[in-house]
This record gives sequence, C-alpha cells and structure tokens, in this order.
Amino acid sequence: MKLIFEESQPGRQGFQVPKSDVPISASVPAKYRRKVDAQWPEVSELEVVRHFTKLSQRNFSIDTQFYPLGSCTMKYNPRFTESLASLPTFANLHPILPQLPDGEQLVQGALQVIYEMEQLLCEMTGMDAYTMQPLAGAHGELTGVMMIAAYHQAKGNKKKYIIVPDSAHGTNPATAAIAGYETISIPSTPQGLMDLNQLKSKINGDVAGLMMTCPNTVGIFETEIDKIAQMIHDVDGLMYYDGANLNAVLGRCRPGDVGFDVMHINTHKTFTTPHGGGGPGAGPVGVRKNLIPYLPISRVVKKSDGAFGLDYNYPHSIGYVASFYGNFGILLRAYAYILMLGKEGLVQTTNHAVLNANYMMHRLKELYELPYDRVCMHECVLSASRQAARGVHALDIAKYLIDQGIHPPTIYFPLTVKEALMIEPTETESKKAMDQFIDVMIQVDRLSQENPEMFSKCPQTMPISRPDEVRAARDLDTNYFLQNSKASASAKKSHLIQSLV
Repeated sequence: MKLIFEESQPGRQGFQVPKSDVPISASVPAKYRRKVDAQWPEVSELEVVRHFTKLSQRNFSIDTQFYPLGSCTMKYNPRFTESLASLPTFANLHPILPQLPDGEQLVQGALQVIYEMEQLLCEMTGMDAYTMQPLAGAHGELTGVMMIAAYHQAKGNKKKYIIVPDSAHGTNPATAAIAGYETISIPSTPQGLMDLNQLKSKINGDVAGLMMTCPNTVGIFETEIDKIAQMIHDVDGLMYYDGANLNAVLGRCRPGDVGFDVMHINTHKTFTTPHGGGGPGAGPVGVRKNLIPYLPISRVVKKSDGAFGLDYNYPHSIGYVASFYGNFGILLRAYAYILMLGKEGLVQTTNHAVLNANYMMHRLKELYELPYDRVCMHECVLSASRQAARGVHALDIAKYLIDQGIHPPTIYFPLTVKEALMIEPTETESKKAMDQFIDVMIQVDRLSQENPEMFSKCPQTMPISRPDEVRAARDLDTNYFLQNSKASASAKKSHLIQSLV
C-alpha cells in the first residue's frame, strides 16, 4: 500500500479554502514564521477516503478479531449506545450554554444524566459521591491522589509516602510521584498476593495511603484486603482502589465496603465505552464521606423543585481537573449500558468474565506454565517459559498469533512473571471464539517443539514484520517526508522501512 505522499499529484485538490485575511502579527519573530508553504500531499477527497479506509482495514479491532489483550481490554461496544450518544439533542449541546435569568440551567437532560450516573456508581461501588470530570483512568488516579493530599494537608498531616504493590498497574507509582509522593513497593508472595509481613514493616506515620488493584494484575483477588485496609487506616492513611479490574467483581463486591476510601472507574473496561488510539476516555472518581469536601468543582446537584444545577460551594475543593464536566459522550454511553443491563445483567457480566478466564486457564495450563495455580478472576496469567526454553519466547508467540488473525494477549506483563502471557477474554466472547484461540495456542506449543525456527519469521502477513520499536520511538522522524519532498517515492518508502527494521 502506498503512503499518502506517494499518492500526491501536483495541482490535485479535494477542496478549496479562502485565503487568510488575518495579517501576520509583527509580534511573531521572523525565525518562527514559515518561509514556504507546508508541503502537504495533493490528493482528491476520494483518494483521501480510499487511503484511510484501506488503512483501517489493516487494523486489528474488537469488531474483526478475537482480542484477548489483558488488563487494558478492548470490549465490544454495543451499537445502541453509539446511537444514543449521537442523538442531536445530546451530541449538539454546547458545553457552555448560558443560564436563564432565573439561574436555571438550559441543559437539564445532560445534567440529569450526570447526576443519575453518580447515584448509580455510588450504589454499585459503595462510595458516597463521584466526580465525572476525569478524562481517563490515569487522570482519575491523579484526581484521587490529589484529594488524598488535600485531605492530609487539611489535617496538618506531614505525609511522604504512597505504598504500591509490585502487582499494581504501572500508572500507580507514576501518579503518586506526580502528586508529590515517594513510593514504597511491596513484593508479592508466591501465591500472587501482597506480602503482609513486608507491608507491616513499611507502614509508619509518614504513609499517606496505599494504591492497589483488586483483583490485582495477576488476576487474583486480595483475600486479606480487610486487614490491609485496617493497617493503613491505623496510621490515618487512605486506601485507593484502581478500578481497572472492576469488571471482575461488579455486583459481587463493593470497594467501599472492604475499606477503600477513593477509587476511579475505567468506563471502557467496565461499561464498554470506546477505547483505543489514546481516547476518548472517562475515569469517574468516587470517594467516601471524608473526602467529599475535596471533590473537583462544580458538582451537579438536584434542587428542591426537581431541577438540576451546578454547585460551586466547595471551598476546600482541589478545583477543576478538566474543562467542563467530563467527557459527556462517553458517560452517556456508560449510563445507557448500565440502565439496559440493570443489577442482574451487570452481575451476569461479572460471572461470564470470571468463567471465561478460568475456562481458558484450565484448557491451557497443561501446556503453558501457570505461575499461580488457583482460581483466577477476569484474566489469567500464563508463562511461556517452557516454550522459551525451546527458543520460542512470548514475543514470538504474539507475532505468530498475528498471522493467525488474532490480536496477541498482553506480553511481558505483569513484570513479576517471566515470559508472561496475560489473557482476558472478557464477558463478551463466546465459547466458540475462545476454543478457536485455544486451538491456536495448542498449535503454538506443538510447533515450538517441532519447528521453533519458523517463529522468527512471523508475522509474514504484515507490511512490516518486526520493527525496532525502541529505535522507532527514540529516533522518530515525523518531518522526513516534508523535508525531503523532492525525494523519489521509492526512496521515501525505503527510508521508512529501514527506520523500522
């Protein structure tokens, strides 16, 4: 397939725009002003449509392939929620529609969605209040830890540390550092749980809180979570729940009931809203009563007359964490999904997620090493160490799966498992789809014994086989084609390929 620059023909255009009538400001230094026009490809509208349609057909997606990516799973997006989010009455709302003279908000329907979504999330998670502002899970983490910091500051606590188990998501220690805390890592036991003896030795009056995922990244529920919470609370620390794996316990265990004080929800992991390509996203954050004063402003409230409005009267608030009131279109999809399934349906999704993961684990554990031989939750973690001993590593398996039309599972994570294969089928996959994946994984094991050399050539069905991803990230040259517009098409293509392989 040609690059869009290779499709370019001088003088071809898809549309015309009027010449700019904005004068170049004298305040812009000459060295920053463009000397020549931008060298964009010259193509027609039809060529643009065809080019990007063909590119999209090269993608792996939940709509086209089995997608067992662990931890940050892609889920099927019900089309009815897409239809609701595109309704003109929602999609065309301007985020700063003014108030009426009597103070009433003009966007009552949207405010009602946000208000009722908060009530639903509180009921499902055991929290007392939510903010819908955060635009992603990691953004929600930062919002939560900022509220933890505000809580301690208000009490005059001099706290320095956030405890993070080694089975946590990678964003947890990064979030703590951004919020101004140092992190303390707690190792896991051979059973995949946080080592309580190590935890006891690290807890002191300088600990602000503990961030953890439950179930953790090896797919195991922390069975002594109540003891962990008590230990943290005894030093006036707060418990943070990373909601990335909430779909494993939704309807069966509420984080607020087992000692967590603040949490975020990844709507794309629990309520099927779209995910990928860096967004869009939503990471609502819930808190118990002691943290409500620090929630971001404004908050949607229901007035005595039944109308909805915005409340800014939170003097101890951490302020805004996002423009307006969150990624409304994503929240709307999640709201519709929750209403469609109801309590019974949401519990059923949890049951299916856990059942599917355990089914895959039991089918494959005789061929792939199982580091934690116990009932898992929504995802199972296997190790390709047996296959690696034959020269076929987790990366090789991932590349082979691409040739089989299957998106690879997460590999080399969690870091606590050598040659890790983290597999999450989610609640939406059928037994037929899972069996097809299992058959391919059985084939991988057989081929690793009979012909391990073949894996080094995979994938063979992709335009680029094995790029040097580290070099591509470090030496990314996005201006190459613009700077070398007179170079031949073949030279450009050769440069691209060489930079990747």
